[in-house]
Amino acid sequence: MADWDIRKLQILRTLRERGTVTATAEALHMTPSAVSQQLTNLSRQLGVELLQAQGRRVRLTDAARLVLRHAEAVFERLERADAELAAHVRGEAGEVRVGAFSTAVPALVVPAVTALRATHPAITVRVREAEAQEAYELLAAGEVDLALSLAAQAPSAVDPRFTRLPLLADPLDVALPGDHPLARADGLRLADLAAEPWIFGGSGPWSDITRGACEAAGFRPHQGHAAAGWTAILAMVEAGMGVALVPRMAAVPRDGVVMRELRADRPVRHVVGAVRKGAEESAAVGRVLDALRTAAASAPGGAHTGRGRPVRHRTPPGT
Repeated sequence: MADWDIRKLQILRTLRERGTVTATAEALHMTPSAVSQQLTNLSRQLGVELLQAQGRRVRLTDAARLVLRHAEAVFERLERADAELAAHVRGEAGEVRVGAFSTAVPALVVPAVTALRATHPAITVRVREAEAQEAYELLAAGEVDLALSLAAQAPSAVDPRFTRLPLLADPLDVALPGDHPLARADGLRLADLAAEPWIFGGSGPWSDITRGACEAAGFRPHQGHAAAGWTAILAMVEAGMGVALVPRMAAVPRDGVVMRELRADRPVRHVVGAVRKGAEESAAVGRVLDALRTAAASAPGGAHTGRGRPVRHRTPPGT
């Protein structure tokens, strides 16, 4: 196979355009002897004559024109590569793989992807739903570039492998049956529900979050029922089987459930992103993080219709 040299091909191309070795040398800021030497070397590498003397000038041979005809396709691809690489460096193009827990996908990731399509259509975001432990394993293995989880599930802030980035403090509202005596009581506090049967997962992060919020309010919650999915939890609340804490961005309205915002002792869950150390310098990752922060600022974090009335939720249930 011939030894193709892009720089020498560019010199040959310029000679075709400028017509003389002297004009070519001036255009490329070279000496005429250097131009001649480079073209002689290219002819030797390709094994064909590229130039023929024509008086004081030279002309391109048919072989040279054939070489340049194929080289034009190479030059075009290199121009495209330069443009795409420049866009990548500026954060206007690239692929970012995101691993996120289920409720973060519709509430944060999808709005971020939708916004990026409008502002940076050359950035591709590939989403993989994964619980926190799996997401961080994928991140450590290089299979995702950004992992979203709850702070309680994230690796330690001093873990040398990752940089943690806060995204959202998601308020926890209390779900009550529609006919509960406290469903529309003024100034509802979490401690007012200390004697109620509570519905939450038997183990895992949501169990820890519920227990921690109740203990911070001064009581240990009695677990009346165990469930992990929000659909099941809210169905049991609607049936009057107990009460539950529900993250604002995870719940949907149900006719028989009243969502109450807790003002005095409002618990929250913290959503964080994480990248491998140093990856936060990637321009494309930075664009995705900016879009996630914007989505978090627009998330349903506190919208409500008045004291004692349902808090409005706009995202589907999940974990």
